[in-house]
Amino acid sequence: MTIKAVIFDIGNVLIEWQPERYYDARIGEDRRRAMFAQLDLHGMNDVIDRGGDFRGTVYDWAEKTPEWGEEIRLWHDDWLEMAKPAIPRSVRVMRALRAKGTPVHALTNFGIGTWEIATPAYDFLNEFDQAFVSGHMGVIKPEPEIYQQVETQLGLPGQALLFTDDRADNIAAAAARGWHTHHFTGPDGWAQRLVAEGLLTESEAQ
Repeated sequence: MTIKAVIFDIGNVLIEWQPERYYDARIGEDRRRAMFAQLDLHGMNDVIDRGGDFRGTVYDWAEKTPEWGEEIRLWHDDWLEMAKPAIPRSVRVMRALRAKGTPVHALTNFGIGTWEIATPAYDFLNEFDQAFVSGHMGVIKPEPEIYQQVETQLGLPGQALLFTDDRADNIAAAAARGWHTHHFTGPDGWAQRLVAEGLLTESEAQ
């Protein structure tokens, strides 16, 4: 079946998302390793991505673990510094697809509160034909329901969709529903995949 829409993950596809790198710069690698070994901060973030209150969730974790309270609160108070920078070539190919009339959507694990912070900071996040944001959907990747919701809302089967994500488990879940997939390991490979699919020319994919 012809690909009728392209779907982008956001974290580490359009915007770098490396909390560990952020904390290494703030508190040093040794302290960061100790904190992440003790605390499942990515699990905390999953609560937010499912629709949990951003500040409330982070501050609750900080209160429950006072020895790391200041550091945990940074997840909320300095979040935009964690979610940076943009990945320019990915943004360019997203815009090139839209310029050619290809529907382009986002499917992202993102909280309601973090989305409200990110969308004014990154203009391209407002350019999708539809943005499927887990916090608003109440379900996260790689749970099958989130892919089903996308298919239903778009009125398209998986075979009509091409999806890129940096996480292999998210890709596997989409592929299991028949989606065309690309495991994102960098913008160059993704651009070449779009060329190979005939969605962009070499010059358009630069």
